Amino acid sequence: MQQKNSIPDGFINVSKVIPDLNIELRYYSINNFVGDTIDGYKSNALYLTKASAKHLKLVQDELQKQNLCLKVYDGYRPQRAVNHFVRWAKKVNDTLKKAEFYPNVDKRHLFKEGYIASKSGHSRGSTVDLTIVSGETGMPLDMGSPYDFFGEQSWVNYQNITDKQKQNRQLLQTVMQKHGFRNYPKEWWHFTLRGEPFSDTYFDFEIVD
Repeated sequence: MQQKNSIPDGFINVSKVIPDLNIELRYYSINNFVGDTIDGYKSNALYLTKASAKHLKLVQDELQKQNLCLKVYDGYRPQRAVNHFVRWAKKVNDTLKKAEFYPNVDKRHLFKEGYIASKSGHSRGSTVDLTIVSGETGMPLDMGSPYDFFGEQSWVNYQNITDKQKQNRQLLQTVMQKHGFRNYPKEWWHFTLRGEPFSDTYFDFEIVD
């Protein structure tokens, strides 16, 4: 039987492949839509399948030629973290972060509208949430909505944003798709490796250093 803290074959700490990657796992912090650290996140270490990490390095290498870099907010997500989100979503009076992350969505509708689900592609290890940052300042490019914002503003093709914000979104889409990732149209930051190696397996090992 697999111990809960063992890393399965086929996964890797992405820093071993991309040592200069900017990683800010939001669920290891309180800066997220729950407002608390999330079950299973015991460190700021980014894990992905080895195949995903390899393709992500190609993205980073290409962006660095433009003095840009990736910043990753989430990668592999333990099933216990998804379970944490489900429990939180059912506590309809816990709206600590509503104004910041879901001001126009009734928390009771988070399941129905598809913002919370009992299974996540992240738990299969080949999905990553990320943005692009300046290589000089480390500041994220303006994408027209914050990461993890629940609402139409986060849809890739949302039109009520500036031309520059649209260009930034298109840059992210183009470079990720070029190197083998497909986007989820309702979240500009969310990408999954095409042909992911564990398409039917949801893992639950903890994220540790």
